[in-house]
Amino acid sequence: MSTFAKRERLLLADLLETVGPDAETLCEGWRTRDLAAHVVVRERRPDAAGGALIKPLAARLEKVQAEYAAKPYQELIQLIRTGPPRFSPFQLKQIDEAANIVEFYVHTEDVRRAQPDWSPRELDAVFQDALWSRLERTARLVGRGVPTGLVLRRPDGQTAVAHRGTPVVTATGEASELLMFVFGRQSAAKVELDGEEDAITRLHESRQLGI
Repeated sequence: MSTFAKRERLLLADLLETVGPDAETLCEGWRTRDLAAHVVVRERRPDAAGGALIKPLAARLEKVQAEYAAKPYQELIQLIRTGPPRFSPFQLKQIDEAANIVEFYVHTEDVRRAQPDWSPRELDAVFQDALWSRLERTARLVGRGVPTGLVLRRPDGQTAVAHRGTPVVTATGEASELLMFVFGRQSAAKVELDGEEDAITRLHESRQLGI
């Protein structure tokens, strides 16, 4: 596994263990037990995980995820820590890096930022660059359904277009915060929005951000 993906995996597992199975998350309708089950199913049950994107498989995903959520919580945490099974494509470094850095970072923040005493993490520049690289590649996918134009801007001026359209809203922040924003965690993301007031309101309220 890549260094960052492995680090974020272990941080998520440790955090899930610390807060327990019934803590709140930023994922609507999910407690930490549900989030842990989601992570495990995504890596270990490809026959069901596709339901996140393919509607005909959604019912199967819900059923399988509920079965995993019913397992002992410590077992789920251990499965997250140990990673995917031996012959999983997630064992390949390139796939792990492409698929898991953002996945584990966002879900770690889903737990952290749902707690009343959370505070921002200090992230080094190399990790911020890695997150930005992933964001550049996925910006148009996660922003395809938003009701306004959307430009993402880092403090150093680097930009990525998430959605073409008018009026345009520019979201400025660190790559880590922009990721939270475009993955549907608008209320918990520390970004500055510039644009028409009505457009900013619509963007904040949009449920079309994310995959």
